[in-house]
Formats: sequence, structure tokens, C-alpha cells
Amino acid sequence: MMIAIPSVFWGWPVWLAIIFAFVGAMAIGFVNGYIVVRTGLPSFIVSLAFLFILRGLTIALSILLTNKTILSGVSDAAEGDWLAGAFGGEIGTEFFIWLANVGLIDTYNDGSPIVSGIPMVIVWWFLLTFIASFILLRTRFGNWIFAAGGDTNAAKNVGVPTDRVKILLFMFTAFCATVFAACQVLEFGSAAADRGLLKEFEAIIAAVIGGALLTGGYGSVIGAFFGALIFGVVQMGIFFTGVDSDWFRVFLGVMLLIAVLFNNYIRKKVTSAR
Repeated sequence: MMIAIPSVFWGWPVWLAIIFAFVGAMAIGFVNGYIVVRTGLPSFIVSLAFLFILRGLTIALSILLTNKTILSGVSDAAEGDWLAGAFGGEIGTEFFIWLANVGLIDTYNDGSPIVSGIPMVIVWWFLLTFIASFILLRTRFGNWIFAAGGDTNAAKNVGVPTDRVKILLFMFTAFCATVFAACQVLEFGSAAADRGLLKEFEAIIAAVIGGALLTGGYGSVIGAFFGALIFGVVQMGIFFTGVDSDWFRVFLGVMLLIAVLFNNYIRKKVTSAR
């Protein structure tokens, strides 16, 4: 909504609305992280509180400013915008046309390929995975992340700036959420105040399936990558097989429980081996 309202109702250029959304989201991430480090409250509780606050504000402010909760017209506003293509476009279009011409992928009746290109949300997915993996595994800051997540007091005692690490991670989380939001808005050309409902739990499930421990200190970006991939494949598989979608949430709950039990078992084995 921070992209759609300024660009559609206030006449801002889309690139400015996108930057506005990133700055606003990361500022909220900073506030979340600051509250956590200053109060010592669990990150999950503070994040959950802000989730409800922001969800309510999004709906209330959307109605107040536009008298709507669903805004369309973003695609028209983004026409020719220099930054919009980085989130709502596709790459490899010519390559997929060639694949269709040589018969390697199916085409529609008019001859256009069924898959016209790789959406930018996929490009961002791989790009962020690569960057975050490099930071986590190859840099000092990555070691600080593991240390701050595993034992904050011990990390502080050896000189790790745990407060700064946590605040920066909250801001990076907000950055990633805004990337996905921008891709959604610019791909579909609209924004809805209630879009993303329950996605927070799906994100937790994907991370846990990928090996991250909710207690902190364990996990990997690659694991979360494949956790999200497994999540998406299962979701689409259930849809295409015609199984009642209600069973998907049952399967998710079972998968989450199994993943937590397995991760806890592995953690105990690792710590006992040490």
C-alpha cells in the first residue's frame, strides 16, 4: 500500500514510491529491533505485536486516504518507470521464445510460449540467497549473527555488538519483505490491504523446514531456500492433484512438527558430541 497509494493517488513516480516503501519498512524494522534490544523482550513477541499494529493501520489508513482497501492502476503508473522493471518484469524473454520455436516448451494457440520469462521475484530470491549466504558463511558479521542468536551474553562478553546485529537483522528482514511486496504489487498491478494474511506463519514453517531453530544459533540460508522450495512445491502439487486445499494446512502442521522434532534431535546430538 505504501507503493500503490503514493503512485496512484498522489501522483508520485513509481520509483519514488518504491524507495519510500523501502525506507518506511526499514524504519519500522529499526523500531522493532530497538525495542527488542532495549527491553529484552523476545523478538517473536515484539514482531507479533507490530504485525497486528501494522495490519490494522494498513486497513485504517487505506480507507482514510483512499476509501478503498484494494487499489488498482499501479501497472499504468509504472509504465516506462526505470525502477519498476527491477521488481515487476521478467528476464530471458527471448530465450523462452526460442525454446518455444524449437519445440522444447509448449505454446499457446497464438504461438507465444506458455512460460514467457523468469519473473523478477525468482531473480531476487536467488540473488538474496547468494548474498545472505556469503555474508553468513564468509564474513565476520555472519559469525556475529550465529553468536548473537546462540548465546547473546556470551557473544557480548567476547566483544560482539549484539544490539547492532539484531537491529540490522530486523532491518534486513524488513528489506526482504519489501522486495517481495514490490514484486507482488508490480507483477499484479494492484495492492490490497489484507494481502499477505497468514504469510508470516508460512515463512516460519519454511525456515524451520530448512533447518533453522526457533531457539536461535542454528540454520542456514540455503536451508531456508530449500524449505521455501519444498513448501511451494507441496502447495502447488496439492493444487494440481485436485486434493482439497484444507488438507494442505493439515500437511503443513504435520510437516512443521516433524521438522521441529528433527531439528531438536540434531541439535542435541551436535551439542552432546561437542
